[in-house]
Amino acid sequence: MKRKLTITSMLMISIFAFFATPVYANAAESLNPPPDQYIRMAEDGEALQVAVVRFKPRSGEQNWYVDLISAVHVADAGYFADLNRRFSDYDVVLYEMVAPEGTKITPRQPKASGEKNADDKSNLLTSIQLAMTDVLGLSYQMDGVDYSPEHFVHADFSPEEFRQSMAKRGESITGMILQMWRAGLARELTAGAGSQLSLLSVLMAGDKQLALKRMVAQELADAEATMIAFEGPEGSTLVAARNQKALKVLKRTRLDQKPQSVAIFYGAAHMQDFQQRLIADFDMVPVSIEWLDAWDLDE
Repeated sequence: MKRKLTITSMLMISIFAFFATPVYANAAESLNPPPDQYIRMAEDGEALQVAVVRFKPRSGEQNWYVDLISAVHVADAGYFADLNRRFSDYDVVLYEMVAPEGTKITPRQPKASGEKNADDKSNLLTSIQLAMTDVLGLSYQMDGVDYSPEHFVHADFSPEEFRQSMAKRGESITGMILQMWRAGLARELTAGAGSQLSLLSVLMAGDKQLALKRMVAQELADAEATMIAFEGPEGSTLVAARNQKALKVLKRTRLDQKPQSVAIFYGAAHMQDFQQRLIADFDMVPVSIEWLDAWDLDE
């Protein structure tokens, strides 16, 4: 018996593809309990927000810190511009991208109307992300973030390392998408008629793009818990294994350059795992949290 893709399950598959200045406390004054979310809807519902959480050594003896800077891969242009300003303040920015070592990230070259870049055609996830930028009136991370500064350090798998990790764990992209579809189906069964009402409100809205943007934003905000459950106790290549690689780069960078300020710029779905590893493996504690507006949802 064939199952139709529901609205919520399609959104979950799309989510799979994503995927102001604070006063910081002393290390001893840690956040208790640690943050339990890194992406949320603003209290007034007028923005989708992502977290910046600072970690310092528990002892307070070392004068260095790590900021977990959460990302969504399509967002308002102003969000990416704000990130570029913030990144200039760090000694090192560790960033995610499954790419060969030494890859230089440059913005896509503008194409004539209707044309696409060759890379866009060959990458399904990129195609989904770019489609979302058009439908929702947002910008693409690879176009908005400036990766050219010398203090930007690639801290992710190469394509071969990614394939090897998936093979070792018995994983596949198709299997991961199927898991996300199942998670979306389970959420829809729990939500009942809520998702259908949300779709109806989009169809009846005067500003349909804004209404759709709000609906997708709520799905993203709710998806963090689903991603944690998706990881399971053993973790996955998509999150846990890549995070382990990033923290190996952090250790190597600390030995080579002794930076005092480090940013780890990864998708929001990675941050709970990073948080656990910084606490357990680096004996660091979260000392502050700041929320950035990634999507403006105000009329």
